[in-house]
Amino acid sequence: PANPAPAPAAAGARALIMDDDPDIRRVAAAFLRRAGIDPVAVNDGAAALEAYRQARDEGRPFDVVILDLTVPGGMGGRETIEHLLRLDPEVKAIVSSGYSTEAVMADHRAFGFRGVIAKPYVIADFLRVVRSVLQKGQS
Repeated sequence: PANPAPAPAAAGARALIMDDDPDIRRVAAAFLRRAGIDPVAVNDGAAALEAYRQARDEGRPFDVVILDLTVPGGMGGRETIEHLLRLDPEVKAIVSSGYSTEAVMADHRAFGFRGVIAKPYVIADFLRVVRSVLQKGQS
């Protein structure tokens, strides 16, 4: 007898999106919902840390975190990942940026990220990276 197909790794997962641009938050959340992932979007690193802590305390932790590298006037992804790693060394974080020349984008693992998504987002690439990080822990 044929085995039933396994459910996609992404279905039912929870994702935290941190980006200072409301349009990017909206697009990322829509992409995630389409993949069966429950998104929560915040505008800077301080809000991301608070949301991550709260979700963990409530027993509904995030399965993946997508952090914008650059947040003018706020805590960006590089600083946020340092705090998240202290809070949860197993955090599955993806760095996102439109600036491909950033050192973090070139060597994301050295900074504690498990994947990288370039902006502007392309849905197929975006979801491939998210699913890969959810399945294998890195992309």
